[in-house]
Amino acid sequence: MDNIKSEGLSRNNEDIFEQIVRAGKRTYFFDVKATRSNDYYLTMTESIKRFKDDGTYTFQKHKIFLYKEDFDEFEAALKNCLNKIQELQLDN
Repeated sequence: MDNIKSEGLSRNNEDIFEQIVRAGKRTYFFDVKATRSNDYYLTMTESIKRFKDDGTYTFQKHKIFLYKEDFDEFEAALKNCLNKIQELQLDN
């Protein structure tokens, strides 16, 4: 996929890995991070470019933190939703 960029290892001790997905006016950042005790978690950030009346722009950001104890349930829910979308598209 051309709109996915993997940044690999980061120099910040807390940042372990970053994956970037560019989708039109939105950019999604998936960041694997570590706590001081080496517990890993995921942050997902949606960044949207918003233009002001004067032609300048800002970025509106929304961030979600996903902790390791929730990985399995999150993955199952995401897979279920994606499967349902595929199923519905086949019906059309």
